[in-house]
Amino acid sequence: MAVQLQMLGTGDAHAKHYYNNNGLLLSPDFTLLIDCGTTAPAAIKAAGRSSLEVDAVLITHLHDDHAGGLPELSLQFTQTGSRMALLAAEALDEPLRESFLKNRPDDSRYPRSLDEAFDVKLLKPDIAHVLSAEITIKLIRTPHIRGKDSYSLLLNSTIFYSADIIFQPELLLKLVRKHGVRRIFHECQLTGKGVIHTSLHQLLSLPPDIREMISLMHYSDEKPMYEGKTAEMTFLEQQTVYPL
Repeated sequence: MAVQLQMLGTGDAHAKHYYNNNGLLLSPDFTLLIDCGTTAPAAIKAAGRSSLEVDAVLITHLHDDHAGGLPELSLQFTQTGSRMALLAAEALDEPLRESFLKNRPDDSRYPRSLDEAFDVKLLKPDIAHVLSAEITIKLIRTPHIRGKDSYSLLLNSTIFYSADIIFQPELLLKLVRKHGVRRIFHECQLTGKGVIHTSLHQLLSLPPDIREMISLMHYSDEKPMYEGKTAEMTFLEQQTVYPL
């Protein structure tokens, strides 16, 4: 099996018809959960998978649709007496601990701290980290909320997976033109101006050859109204498995 991406959900923080925008990176010897929003445990089950299949979870930033499901995920592991690896940028260390405690139910069954719940591994940005024979990741700090750290991902040097991100056309052009990126999974705010997210209107301003590489995710419930209106870009669908 080559490396694959299964989007557990493709919705934004307010979507009712889609799970949170979280994905499973699948390889023969390693499974990585990219972000763990509040709906992630339910989305894993809906996809016909078990959280026990996951080797590690990586958190891009600390909004609840990306990290709010960590306590529930940890409960499923601690019931087996094991801990899943949790990967995050060094700058997210303390905020991640605070987020875990904020989202942890007041229930003695749940781990009392992030370290009790997970084997925490902090990563340096801009350095390639080998997770398995098939998966290498690099964290790239990208802007989202002023004063809050957020990190997009470079997968196996050729695939860009955005976190929530303010439009960065220069970065996208550089990744494709200079670094050989061939595929882009990009968040997309369908309506309104992109202020803390990237809007569809902004993505449509990119050159056609860049748009051809883009698959859209993290969208709202208005998505059906925008099908066929995204030029060369396509929508990712939740629970669908995509070969990489």
